[in-house]
Amino acid sequence: MNAQYRFDLSVVIVNYNVVNFLEQCLNSVVAASQNLQIEVFVVDNNSVDGSVALVRDKFPTVKLISNTENVGFSVANNQAIHQSNGRYVLLLNPDTVVEQDTFDKCIAYMDVHPTAGGMGVRMIDGKGRFLPESKRGLPTPAVSFYKIFGLSRLFPKSKKFGTYHLGFLDEHQIHEVDVLSGAFMLMRSETLKKVGLLDEAFFMYGEDIDLSYRIQLGGYQNIYFPETKIIHYKGESTKKGSLNYVFVFYNAMVIFAKKHFSARYASIFSFAIHLAIYLRASVSIIKRMMTRLSWPLIDSFISYILLYWLAQQWQQYQIQFPDWAYQWLSPAYVTTWVFWTWIFGLYDRGTRAHQIWKSTFFGTIAILVAYALFPKEWQFSRLFILLGSIGFLLSFYLTRSLKELLTKGRINLGKLPKKRFGILAVETEYERISDLLNLTYPEIDAIHQIDVRALRHNPSNQLEEIIRVHQLNELIFSAKDIGASQIIQYMADTANLDLEYKIAQPNTSYLIGSTTIDQAGSYYNIHFDALQLAANKRIKRLFDIGLALTLLCFTPLIFWYFRKPKQYLKNLLQILLGRCSFVGVQPQNETARKGKRVILHPCLNQQQPIELQAFIYTKSYTPTYDLTSVWLQLRQLDNEPH
Repeated sequence: MNAQYRFDLSVVIVNYNVVNFLEQCLNSVVAASQNLQIEVFVVDNNSVDGSVALVRDKFPTVKLISNTENVGFSVANNQAIHQSNGRYVLLLNPDTVVEQDTFDKCIAYMDVHPTAGGMGVRMIDGKGRFLPESKRGLPTPAVSFYKIFGLSRLFPKSKKFGTYHLGFLDEHQIHEVDVLSGAFMLMRSETLKKVGLLDEAFFMYGEDIDLSYRIQLGGYQNIYFPETKIIHYKGESTKKGSLNYVFVFYNAMVIFAKKHFSARYASIFSFAIHLAIYLRASVSIIKRMMTRLSWPLIDSFISYILLYWLAQQWQQYQIQFPDWAYQWLSPAYVTTWVFWTWIFGLYDRGTRAHQIWKSTFFGTIAILVAYALFPKEWQFSRLFILLGSIGFLLSFYLTRSLKELLTKGRINLGKLPKKRFGILAVETEYERISDLLNLTYPEIDAIHQIDVRALRHNPSNQLEEIIRVHQLNELIFSAKDIGASQIIQYMADTANLDLEYKIAQPNTSYLIGSTTIDQAGSYYNIHFDALQLAANKRIKRLFDIGLALTLLCFTPLIFWYFRKPKQYLKNLLQILLGRCSFVGVQPQNETARKGKRVILHPCLNQQQPIELQAFIYTKSYTPTYDLTSVWLQLRQLDNEPH
């Protein structure tokens, strides 16, 4: 080892609100650090999910830098690099898993290739599929044009059009490339001293391209090294479908062009990028609007046609049906059913279709309550409303069934799929993981133990045979019993079987997996918070408003009931303004405490411990929990919110 350096490698991980992935990443880093002198930095950008506490409690040897604000990717990495003392520096995403020999192989290669200034490795996603961003070309104006307008996707193997991801290069061979991925970017410290650290003008995105280019300008090579693999879940703080991502990413490209290209090229590039920004932003807006509005519009159209047909039947049999009802009442009924369908989350991605019964029931009740208050000339038929609600239900089921039949070849109506799990573990971990699955996943068809000690000769073929015989559709690996290298190899070898994969870390209450950490339900967690679901947020907000208005109506009668009536009225006002909620779990840290405050803690059964009631409340929230909690603690509605 060079005498001026104390370590072979300095690993730098920048974290932002991905505590479970961070723990898994650090476990793999520790396992890969046995044969080298390695220091590990975690730079936390003001996470509120307990990441800092996790590092302090479970990884005391990790050098923690805890920022009080999100300073961005470049600044955070530079904070650690300035303090590092390794021959090599590795920038590593928290949503990655490295093999046990990843560091050994990378450094061994770099040690015998002094012209290599930076290195990236072969990355696979959470389903075992190769990630093309493992190797990239320089985004020149032409390359960027092909990428922005989709030519690189149409012709990925073309040397002309496929340069962005270098699709014409064999993913299993070592190559010199232009750009390394910031998810795994290993560099010589000497190289960084010569070319400089990450450019802090890039807040997020583009900094890896800029640094890779400067490494080349400094006379070094960037190496794509596929002789080791990592899992990269591809999670990002800014979702790629969002407008924010479009502006942040492409503006990063503009910064890069102005910095490195000639004025003429930079102006052309800048024009093309800004054109792409507006095109992509327009497409993103239209796509999002169509995605969000397509089903409500379809339901509204079909339901109105059904009501129109019913009205024709009414008139055919000479039953009173006012002409103006076509323009006002029928659209109002349809809007009410669609509104309650939205409230219950039926238009949210991944929501179970059986909720349509509840939403239609509440929508119909709302219509009938309003109907009772209508003038007599408006009250032409309750049967019309009931038949309309049945029509709304049937059209919902028929349209969703048709969609699933056309897209999936089967009818499931959004139900959670029946899972046949295969758990690769020895007996103790198998039992723990089985218990965790039974607590977190409701649709289990079978759980099969795959004893890792039995997978000896030709393990991948043997595993594939087990999967086929037992018809497994999800594999769960015990990180305690199987090394990361073998897990990653199993995933890569069975990627063609369309399986889901999860990794169970020892002594944890969650299982991590999926293609991206931005997907809801990407891991099974015993501490799942049902209140984070959009539908439950809407239902809870509607409950708060409805109950607050009801209590305000009865305030003259119950005003004397409270010890602090002024505080009681103030609480109701705060709830109506959305600053407060009737019931909730008290935040555990000061950052989370800045959000919406609550008046009452969950009280579902006065015989149970408060901690257990809070757990049940957050894991399986329903509005009846709020109603029960308020009823049992009615006199405490004059509490100061916390």
